[in-house]
Amino acid sequence: MSVVIVGGNECMESQYKKICKSYGCRAKVFTKMPSNFKQQLGFPDLIILFTNTVSHKMVGSALQEAGRRNARIARCHSSSSCALRDLLAVECACGKG
Repeated sequence: MSVVIVGGNECMESQYKKICKSYGCRAKVFTKMPSNFKQQLGFPDLIILFTNTVSHKMVGSALQEAGRRNARIARCHSSSSCALRDLLAVECACGKG
């Protein structure tokens, strides 16, 4: 399963990827909006939005592209590692639980 994380803290990027890997998911993390965000997004199964740490413009772009790619959206206010684990336990069919 592929996951795209939009938002979060820069210093947590590697930790987000490590957590996703432990749930059997490949992850891309975008803490800031790159100029070619839509092209870099790919075709994920799940897009996670950390709503507390992301700009409205980036949320809008992610939601628009999710609709085009038929990706599920999961929103989480907190961008902590515990919040990500909880979210993946629910969303990821191959999760450790």
